[in-house]
Amino acid sequence: MQSTRSHPVPPGLHVAVIMDGNGRWAACHNLPRAAGHAAGVEAMRRLVAAARARGLGTLTLFAFSSDNWQRPRDEVEALMRLLHEGLVREAERCAANGIRLSVIGRRDRLSAPVAEIIQRAEESTRGGRAMRLRIALDYSARGAILGAARLCAARAVSPEEFETLLGLVLHDQEPVHPVDLLIRTGGEQRLSDFLLWECAYAELYFTERMWPDFSETDLDEALAEFCRRERRFGRVPRSEAAGVAGGA
Repeated sequence: MQSTRSHPVPPGLHVAVIMDGNGRWAACHNLPRAAGHAAGVEAMRRLVAAARARGLGTLTLFAFSSDNWQRPRDEVEALMRLLHEGLVREAERCAANGIRLSVIGRRDRLSAPVAEIIQRAEESTRGGRAMRLRIALDYSARGAILGAARLCAARAVSPEEFETLLGLVLHDQEPVHPVDLLIRTGGEQRLSDFLLWECAYAELYFTERMWPDFSETDLDEALAEFCRRERRFGRVPRSEAAGVAGGA
């Protein structure tokens, strides 16, 4: 696979990742599921560093969906402990590397310690300009869209204002570039209620690699594939447009 070093990453690129496969990775290694989640946190740390080095504009990671509350209580508690510890460490790295960290999703169901560390991490990295790191926690795209629509209805905005306000509400009141590339690890090929609005024209990249094994090389392969694709946004392909122009 050709390296992305010969395919410069477009400026401001927004990459979103569904980090799937922690439990199956643990099972393959005869380890408890909690060990898979711990390995997944380390993979997340590696990816953030690699994304910053490659000049990404925004990186959005799906850490915990609203549906994940249905998992066994001990697994949820282990996940929350790991997320708390990971946010503490990552906030320090982000601040040192000019990365702005923010969390999207509901916060009313999170424990006080987790909610507090989120607030502290966001405040300490607010000045970061090198890259935006967004962690989706207790997140549901459908829930976010419905909540935003209710707010828009309550404000009685005009149809012209609706899309702008909806986008701002979904993005925590700040504009965010739409997702350019969505990566999902673990072999599954679905969006799982993740960034449905933002992924309207995203390029989708699915890999069999389990999340704890996802490496810089895997990121480079995904970015190289993205750079080879032609994004048309409903327009005529360049090759066809050239043919039409030549025939005219």
